[in-house]
Amino acid sequence: MPRRLRPVGPDEKPEKPEKPKKLTVVQAAAEGTHRELLAALRARIAATVQSPSCNPVALAALSRQLVLISKELSVIAARDVDEVAEAIPDEAWDGAI
Repeated sequence: MPRRLRPVGPDEKPEKPEKPKKLTVVQAAAEGTHRELLAALRARIAATVQSPSCNPVALAALSRQLVLISKELSVIAARDVDEVAEAIPDEAWDGAI
């Protein structure tokens, strides 16, 4: 169950979110999640696109794949946010202000 919101003290610092593991494409394909595989592919393609040795034909195809992978990662992130929001139960509202 998700944590409930609460006021924080003046000396409290926010918890840092856990950073996702950075895997190579091979590691992500072998042992990672779908999201980790997409992130590894995105990083690999971005590095190739940035390289001066990338020829124009490959640049066009890789750029398209980079955009598609980024969109899919955005969809996965949005779905995760929705799942967290659905898990938080509503509290009873008494109408008092």
